[in-house]
Amino acid sequence: MSSMASPMRKKPHVVCIPYPAQGHISPMMKLAKLLHFNGFHITFVNTEHNHRRFLKSRGAAALNGLPSFRFETITDGLPPSDPNATQHIPTLSSSVRRNCLEPFKELLSKLREDAATSLPDAPPPVSWIVSDCAMIFAIDVSKELGIPLVLLWTASACAFMGYSQYRRLIDEGIIPLKDSSYMTNGYLNKVIGWIPGLEGICLKDIPSIIRTTDKDDLMLNLLMHRLEKLCQSSAPIIFHTFDALEHDVLEAISTTFALPIYSIGPLQLLLNQINNHDTTSIGSNLWPEQPECLRWLDLKDPNSVIYINFGSLTIIKHHQFIEFAWGLAKSNQSFLWVMRPDLVTGESSVLPPEFVANTRGRGFLASWCDQERVLIHPSIGGFLTHCGWNSTIESLTSGVPLICWPNIADQMTNCWFCCGKWGVGMEMNEDVTRDEVEGLVRELMEGEKGRELRKKAGEWKRLAEEAALSPNGSSYLNLDKLINQVFLSQN
Repeated sequence: MSSMASPMRKKPHVVCIPYPAQGHISPMMKLAKLLHFNGFHITFVNTEHNHRRFLKSRGAAALNGLPSFRFETITDGLPPSDPNATQHIPTLSSSVRRNCLEPFKELLSKLREDAATSLPDAPPPVSWIVSDCAMIFAIDVSKELGIPLVLLWTASACAFMGYSQYRRLIDEGIIPLKDSSYMTNGYLNKVIGWIPGLEGICLKDIPSIIRTTDKDDLMLNLLMHRLEKLCQSSAPIIFHTFDALEHDVLEAISTTFALPIYSIGPLQLLLNQINNHDTTSIGSNLWPEQPECLRWLDLKDPNSVIYINFGSLTIIKHHQFIEFAWGLAKSNQSFLWVMRPDLVTGESSVLPPEFVANTRGRGFLASWCDQERVLIHPSIGGFLTHCGWNSTIESLTSGVPLICWPNIADQMTNCWFCCGKWGVGMEMNEDVTRDEVEGLVRELMEGEKGRELRKKAGEWKRLAEEAALSPNGSSYLNLDKLINQVFLSQN
């Protein structure tokens, strides 16, 4: 993929604003790097809270050394909080919706003023906004300031289709749930047969915000409003996926909502093929990585290590933490387990001395890591995951099979596709036990089922590479169309 920049062409200036959480920042950063390589000036907008975390994780030099890739901040409207922890998502989402529009407008006005100066380091005029779909206020800012908008959906296409059904589920009286007993009495096994691309899905596999008895539930109404506004917008939407993986759902979204959509993924594969050393040092992780875990993996045999990571948001209870630990110990498999500082709620995440002694030499505990580098490491044979979309598509890209333990939101839908549609995963019960952990880990790493899943994951890896790396691949072509037929059409 070669840069399209021309010295005769005015450099386009794209302002990228992700939702302020790790799983949203990472794909937006990859997209920003791809655009930068193709000749765009980038302004990347973090919240003040997350920019402080960036500086702590990456260092100021990594963020300030490139004139054509700059960082700016806006407030999220919340008081200062723990810099080592992800903010409470419902509170953050509500605050972003109420408090970010004006600061973002002020930033764009400042950038407009900066561009009007004759200073040698003045940025070009802002050409486009690229906004996370969760930062829905950007639609209003775009219209008010006359700056065209492209949206980035960082979850799966199947999750988008699931979220978009919330209004109908309410209108048909399916949600909210009548009372809390409906969580456990089998009601969630009700098949919802009318969702295009998700035929046969059960209520329990729809993004889990529906699991409420309150018609005024904050997140239910926020997400319903967000999807309705997105579907009414004429802005192009980028989906971080590839056509072969979610073809039927992408087609259903395009026809049902008449939206201009571009499936461009896996973003990391597109990024890997370009030679852009300028942005190599600009990372997106909000926690410092532990590169020594990669050196530990170098000592292990191929396909011999199971990787465990529950992402940036999942909080587990102490008894679940202990069950996972003893299940891993009993499995006798080597493992790399990522334990965020805020992973366990209520009690300390210190492991029992007996566990440490039992697993000495075959386990590595890390506070955070470069997950993409871990998943492509030849020693990794399986991934015990929460099924967040970044983890799911990175695993498919790497040909690594899954044990799925979904917790919240779209993770349920991703798990349903992984286990029932894509053939790459086995689902673990919500009420985790050490015996089930042991059994599933053994089966994934040593059993016949594990071999079948690994073979299927390898097929998806091939299709992902075909989509992103081939000049005739769907994602390769869609990125080219996005740049030349959208971004440059008004430049």
